[in-house]
Amino acid sequence: MSYRVYITSPTDKNMPTKRFEYLPHTADVAFEAYGKDFGSALESAAVALLELMLDVKRIRGLRSKKAEISIEDSASTREDLVWYILQDILSKVDAEKLNAYDFRISYVTEARGRIRASGKLMYKDNTGDFSMLSVKAITPHNLNVKQHGKRWSVSVIADV
Repeated sequence: MSYRVYITSPTDKNMPTKRFEYLPHTADVAFEAYGKDFGSALESAAVALLELMLDVKRIRGLRSKKAEISIEDSASTREDLVWYILQDILSKVDAEKLNAYDFRISYVTEARGRIRASGKLMYKDNTGDFSMLSVKAITPHNLNVKQHGKRWSVSVIADV
């Protein structure tokens, strides 16, 4: 699977100009998400997950009522926080059959050895099925968060 979503030109010329990309993997689906800061890289990872699970383009085109759910987590490492947030998104979309199409970070803070993030999962009311791929879980193995100059990347493997 090869899929790219492009953003504006990066501040670090060594970083890709795409928001995320799916990478080859033997059994599961791997992707790497990018952003100008940790929060925007986390947002990009959430969007990559949603686009893997759902037909986001069709959901965006629906003329039904928009709604949102707050997601807030904290962790001692950025990697754990990414895992918690993505697992929460996966759980909510699966359990509540949400037609989610976007995730936006409200804030990311660091204090007393904890990193906290809060965001909004956007979805539209509709009874249609827009499922694409069944994701069982986000694998904590090889989940990485890296800073590259003024840009960040998040590497994730989704168990399908």
